[in-house]
Order: sequence, then C-alpha cells, then structure tokens
Amino acid sequence: MRRWRQFGIFALLGLLLSWLVSCGTGPSNSGNNQTAGVKQEIEFWTMQLQPQFTDYFNQLIGKFETENPDIKVRWVDVPWTAMESKILTAVSAKTAPDVVNLNPGFASQLAARDAWLNLDEKIPAEVRQQYLPNIWKASTLNNQSFGIPWYLTTRVAIYNTDLLKQAGVSQPPTTYAELATVAKQIKDKTGKYAFFATVVPEDSGEVMESFVQMGVQLVDEQGKAAFNTPQGKAAFQYWVDLYKNGALPREVLTQGHRHAIDLYQQGETAILASGPEFLNTIAKNAPAVAQASASAPQITGDTGKKNVAVMNLVVPRDTQHPDAAVKFALYVTNNDNQLVFAKEANVLPSTVQALEDSYFKTLPTNATPVDKARSISAGQLKDAEVLVPAMKDVKQLQKTIYDNLQAAMLGEKTIDQAIADAETNWNQRRGA
Repeated sequence: MRRWRQFGIFALLGLLLSWLVSCGTGPSNSGNNQTAGVKQEIEFWTMQLQPQFTDYFNQLIGKFETENPDIKVRWVDVPWTAMESKILTAVSAKTAPDVVNLNPGFASQLAARDAWLNLDEKIPAEVRQQYLPNIWKASTLNNQSFGIPWYLTTRVAIYNTDLLKQAGVSQPPTTYAELATVAKQIKDKTGKYAFFATVVPEDSGEVMESFVQMGVQLVDEQGKAAFNTPQGKAAFQYWVDLYKNGALPREVLTQGHRHAIDLYQQGETAILASGPEFLNTIAKNAPAVAQASASAPQITGDTGKKNVAVMNLVVPRDTQHPDAAVKFALYVTNNDNQLVFAKEANVLPSTVQALEDSYFKTLPTNATPVDKARSISAGQLKDAEVLVPAMKDVKQLQKTIYDNLQAAMLGEKTIDQAIADAETNWNQRRGA
C-alpha cells in the first residue's frame, strides 16, 4: 500500500517502529568515540507526523536526551510532498540531517549514490536479526544495509458490503482472477466499479507489485529486464482487458491512488486496497460508507505473495555524529518504542518481539472494524514482503512499464509490442 499520504505517516498510501532495549544498551554504545563532555546536536527529519504525533515525539526525544545528556535532538517534520526534493538538495549540498525517515524505495535511489552510512559496520548481526528478516532486507542494496526498519503496514481489502450484495457477490475476491470476475459482475449489476488501481507512472506501484504477485520476475540478477515472458504478457493482458472491457475507471490513466480513496468514500467503487488506518478516515468523511465497510485479506495472485510497505530510518554518510545518529535511530526503533508508536498510529512494528504483543493477535471484546482490519493486516505480515526490492532507478522501471501498459490500454500498441518496448527501454537505460 504503497500511498500512505492521506494518513500522513505513509508513503501507499504510498498506502505504509531498537531491537536494542533502550539507549543504555546496544551496539551504538560500542565504538562511540565522541569527545567526553561535549554536547552533540543531531537533526532528525520525519515525514508529515505533526501535529498528530507531536506529543509522542516530544516525549520520546525528551526521554532519550535524559538518558543521553551528551546528545541533543532537533526534530524537523517535513511535508510528505516536499521530502524527496528537500533531502535530495540537502544530500547534494552535504547539509543533510543526521537521521531521516524515508521509505526503502526512495532511499535506495540515494543508496545507489553511496549517500547513506553502511549500517552493517555499525550494527552487529545479532541486533539486525531482531528485526523481521524480510523487512530488514528491504533496506539493503548490493548486500549492504542502508536503513533501519521502523513502522509497517500490509494492505487489506476494505470492501463495501452493500455494493457487493447489490451485485450478488457473496464474498470479496481473494485473487486477481476472482477480482476480474467480480469487477464485471459489479459493473453489470450496479453500473459502478469494483476498484481503482492507478497506472500513473509517478504514483503508486500497486500495479507493478501485482505483476510480482502474478509470478512475474521484473529484473534478473544483472538488473536486466526479465518481464518479457509468458507471465509478463499475461499480466499486461490482465490489466489491458480490464481497461478495455470497461471494468476500470478511465481515470486510472491520469489520477493517482488518492482518487481510489475518493471513489470508495463516494460509494463509486466496492473495494479499496489500503491500510487499516484508512477506516478511520472513511468513518470521518463518509459515515454511511464506513458503516457498510468490512475488511478481508489482501488480494493477490497465484503466488500468494502479499505486499508490505515499510518506513525506515537512514543515516547520511556525511553526518558529523554517526555514533549518536545510529544510537538515536536504534532508540526510536527499539521494541518498546515501536510498540507504543504502532498502537498510537495503528500501524505494525518491524521487530519480532513487538509484533508478538497480544494487541496484534487477540481481538478485544466488541472489536471495531479497525481492530478487525488490524488483526488481518498483522496476520499477513509473516508472509508479506516488499514485492519490488530496492534497486537502482526503480521508479524509472515503473515508468517504463506503466508508459507501455498505458499504450496497450489505449490500443496504441499490441501487448507484445508494449512489453518488448518496455524491455528495450529499460535495458538501454541500464546499458545492457
């Protein structure tokens, strides 16, 4: 889910909490050669967490500074839409903050330029292993760790029970094949759409993730295009058929994931692929739709793979305080602090111990729709993975695929031509 923009803490969604116990123990204490008695100030950037989590971070930072009187933390919250340009400028000018909240997809672009500290040299393996293995792997590039996992979300299928009932659909679809059948039935019976999935190149990667769920390998070990296969052509065909048969809104070519939320809240679509936290937004903006809403597991392909969206913390290589920065980043993401933040933000933690808390496993008496969605989301996490791994120019790969998919949807290219052109364009960019 990849767009977490609406809730503020997600980047999806883009839809989106040290294995260390506390700041007093852990790898960041070892090798800390800071000058005794000199107070260091580190700058910490987050993405659009104010004002909702202002109290949480003020308390967190205050406690950290009390336990570490030689370190001062300056917190800067950056609007979602401004983060990429601001951090790119700051890294280029060597004025970047000491700890930054990003997502692996974007962070990997700068990791390819050697912008981040190699955390394998700062954090022992036994500490790294306390995080969910697939989640830690999401912040690695060329076998080097560039980020520490923080909070997570796995998509669920939020669905309008009234619309499904009107269409004669007894159960929400669980696979893309079922979704295609349901989409036609809903359109025929109600005149509305089953769902909305954008193919705007700069927006959500949900459709590209669906390729992986359908069994498509995007690139090979050398980074060359690997999607011009029978599985790749079938994935292209699937989305082209949905569009040409009128089962997808025409705006999938021009509108981003935000439009999916709008359409669902307006009662114009039956299914929304998003994080559990959006149920609160729906309840506020569209009470009648919220009343009819329920949640089901994420829709997937024959592989059974499920998406997880990750937020992480990275430390710029040019920081003047690497030990203090790593120490603080591990503190923010330790078990205790992840658990508190996950409960407050209705997201999932990335540490094994925090995820074992009964909050994610046992539904309370009189469970709310959000409670039920959270339980489904947490239950998926053991099988979830970042479907599009960190790689150089990953957004360009998405653009190449989406541009050619759009051309096929519009009848400007055949499926074979579109996928061949996407392959050629990507390999030329990669110098293959």
